[in-house]
Amino acid sequence: MENTSTVQQLYQEAKTLAPRMESVYRILHQNPELGRHEWESAVLIERSLAALGLEVSRAAETGVVALLRGRDGGRTVALRAELDALPITEETKLPWASQRAGVMHACGHDFHCAALLGAARLLGAHREELAGNVKCFFQPDEEGDGGAERMIGAGCMERPEVDAVFALHCDSALPVGQAAAVPGRICAASDPFTITLRGRGSHGAKPQEGDDVIVAAAQIITALQTIVSRRTAPTEPAVITVGALHSGSAGNVLPTEARLKGIIRTLDPALRQKVRREVADLVQSMAAAMGVRAEVDIRPSYPGVCNDEACARTVQQAAAQLLGAENVLTDRPPSMGTDDFGYFSAAAPGCYWQIGTSDPTWETRWPNHTPEFRVSERALPVAAALHAAVAMSYLRGEPG
Repeated sequence: MENTSTVQQLYQEAKTLAPRMESVYRILHQNPELGRHEWESAVLIERSLAALGLEVSRAAETGVVALLRGRDGGRTVALRAELDALPITEETKLPWASQRAGVMHACGHDFHCAALLGAARLLGAHREELAGNVKCFFQPDEEGDGGAERMIGAGCMERPEVDAVFALHCDSALPVGQAAAVPGRICAASDPFTITLRGRGSHGAKPQEGDDVIVAAAQIITALQTIVSRRTAPTEPAVITVGALHSGSAGNVLPTEARLKGIIRTLDPALRQKVRREVADLVQSMAAAMGVRAEVDIRPSYPGVCNDEACARTVQQAAAQLLGAENVLTDRPPSMGTDDFGYFSAAAPGCYWQIGTSDPTWETRWPNHTPEFRVSERALPVAAALHAAVAMSYLRGEPG
């Protein structure tokens, strides 16, 4: 933006849109949909965008893309929000709590959508000031198997080609009025795995006649942790988690199969490949030593998120102009969590940044992905104004 007063003006305009954004947020929150099934959410978004006169299209079935053409051609910047909810039973007791049993917006994607719709309205009102184009991505299935990758495959980054992409995310650890934009790698790559062990079954009283796949599974689970503690450097973050073990149905029978499911998280691309090899090799070696057969299926998933330095500065500058530099975090440790925004930031320079959504008056801050997670609606005008400010600033080439 040209100066602080311009960003502040966007915020004042965003505050007048607060009732609209709150309405959308509450509708989405009450009617959450899981990944690949966001049909009602997509229709709501489409209608809202069409009413603004934007060019609206579908991508990846339930994804929505809106194009706002500015003046002078220029570059194209994209802003992303997500549509999907989580398979969690809500326990907030809010008046607008989920009306769908076992499904909840427990990560703030409803907030993201409402804020991006507000930003689209702000940017539409300033169309003549846009030195380029703005695309708004409403992406499906971030919590599942990567709607971002399918959106890209459907051409959302083309016609016109996207030069940079930005996304905000709720941060329940930060109060309303704070934000964080950190350059470099901020989210881990994710590799889910399934290990299947097979052997001879037997009566529990005669273990010598069978191959105990459960004991083998227990040994493998323990041994996997030595990859992080002894096969990687202490300064190279990595996580190997086994979250599920399924085997057998009776206490006096040794089963013929055990199945483990887990996930690998790493920050460094080279370490990612190394840990995957180590897991596969260790499992096969341990299985052989225990006298069982093993199949290891490691599925490469989200690539992690690495923020472009110039894009991070664009967010930092806009946030500082609105919130004050003291309220903008620029140096935080990376998260071993992940987000499929990494597919977007691998396709074009980008920045994935956080916005505070906990009300300062709350005694408790409920983490994302929990049944009591909630956001303060007071953050909606902040998020919308910063979305718009970041887009306008990038198109003007600021800060460069």
